Amino acid sequence: MKEFIFRSIAAASILCFLSIPGNGHTGGHTVSGSEIYLLNGKPVSGHVLMCRNDSIFLEQADGHITGWPLSRFDGVSQRPLRETKARLARLNQSAHTADRFFRNSPNARAFGLLTGWCCLVLISLRYFRLTGINRLLLTGGSLVVLYACKTSNTGTPTPVPVTGSDPAVIDKVFAPFKPQVSTRYDNTYFYVESTGMPDHPMMTGITSWQQQVPVPQNYTGTNAWSIPLKPELATSPLSLKTNFMKGAVAIAPNGIPVFNPLNNRGEDAFAIGELDQWGGHCGRADDYHYHIVPLHFEKTAGSNPIAMALDGFAIYGSKEPDGRPMQPLDEYHGHMLNNTYHYHATTTYPYFMAAMRGKVMVDPATAAPENQIIPQARTTAIRPAGEPLRGAAITGFTSVSVNAWSLEYTLAGQKGFVNYRWDDKGVYTFTFISPDGKTTTASYVKK
Repeated sequence: MKEFIFRSIAAASILCFLSIPGNGHTGGHTVSGSEIYLLNGKPVSGHVLMCRNDSIFLEQADGHITGWPLSRFDGVSQRPLRETKARLARLNQSAHTADRFFRNSPNARAFGLLTGWCCLVLISLRYFRLTGINRLLLTGGSLVVLYACKTSNTGTPTPVPVTGSDPAVIDKVFAPFKPQVSTRYDNTYFYVESTGMPDHPMMTGITSWQQQVPVPQNYTGTNAWSIPLKPELATSPLSLKTNFMKGAVAIAPNGIPVFNPLNNRGEDAFAIGELDQWGGHCGRADDYHYHIVPLHFEKTAGSNPIAMALDGFAIYGSKEPDGRPMQPLDEYHGHMLNNTYHYHATTTYPYFMAAMRGKVMVDPATAAPENQIIPQARTTAIRPAGEPLRGAAITGFTSVSVNAWSLEYTLAGQKGFVNYRWDDKGVYTFTFISPDGKTTTASYVKK
């Protein structure tokens, strides 16, 4: 009878150990439960990751997340997708507190370990008939093991985004430029608001100019820049040589967006003279943005990042977060440190990022290479886009009064000017003085 009791205790101990929840790794996973859907008559496979407005986002086997409007799916696929969308909405309203406790609670794991270990010690003492010094050694050793388990890491994996997941840490990136920059956050994103106008000089040094000039943008409210608070490493990072030639891929500490180092034609924007001395220029909406991360931000950043990528990972300058010189970079222009990934800005291509190391959502309305990350703040154009002015070089850009600027350029040895201003009603007045002395005036109203 005693033999049966102790064998039962042994079996219970084994079951106790087996029931302790395991810990997963922090990398990517292949997609299980993939389904095949018809998109404009062509099959696409993936797992429905989320639904945003009227778009369906599928995570595919390689880890890429792509979204399409529900209306683009064939009728035979729309019904299950609508059902999935409704189910996800219901699930998002439910809490799973008990499951999270038993899977993740250190107390639950500690209880299982303690119970199982005590049972094994009792079995050993009785079943192997240990006496005297052997009992003392077994008991003492057990106490040492239990103390080690108590003081060691409980096994909960440290999330990949150690830096990115703490809003207080991200806020330090933008703190030197407040109140020109405003920040806020929710459970999903850290938001950055700005006017899109930096406090440093602009435009001087550009030798490939499309006759655009900086005007304020409304990067506020629902149009603020969004940085994920829970970044994840992508299984197959998307290269910036073949993706994201539209829109921003990062945000600088002064609230200015940072675009792909390559322009929308796949050319190195800095190498061909499109950028000013600070790494920026204006887009077709007269929106000022960078194509490199300016290293001059190191002066105000201290040990903090000098930009945040839109995948949620930080971008540092010439030093590591601990103050050491920059360590060797991987193929994506960054590396892991303390279980966290970050990029580095440098003076040579790819300047700050070769591929998007983290998972991002791609705008379903855009196609590679001119696809873009979403959420993405929108620019507002006040006038028709300009055309390239071959041979022109910008030699000066000055503020002449409140909300009034003068851009000076040279063409064939002669000076030309673009003088512009705006009022509180959103009326923009431009005066163009060409190198031959011709003057043209135009007014536009911001919508």
